[in-house]
Amino acid sequence: MYGLIYTESYEQKARKFLKKHPELKAQYEKTLKLLELNPYHPSLRLHKVSIQGNEVFSVSINISYRITIDLLIDDLEIIPINIGSHDDVYK
Repeated sequence: MYGLIYTESYEQKARKFLKKHPELKAQYEKTLKLLELNPYHPSLRLHKVSIQGNEVFSVSINISYRITIDLLIDDLEIIPINIGSHDDVYK
């Protein structure tokens, strides 16, 4: 099982996101649990993206919203970086 490591910066972004989109809280929590169990689960649609020259991964909360992550496979650690719409997290 992978471990999720939350930075203060990400926690602030997540609180702001959930305040704006309270209807997504259950789906967001389900995404995080699935990410811990199996980041390669097909419903997460894990894929690598390049953001400002940095390679990170992205998973889907739903069709409109994403979480970008740093996935450290050797250490079985996942560090959420950003959360928001496709346009918000990919810039």
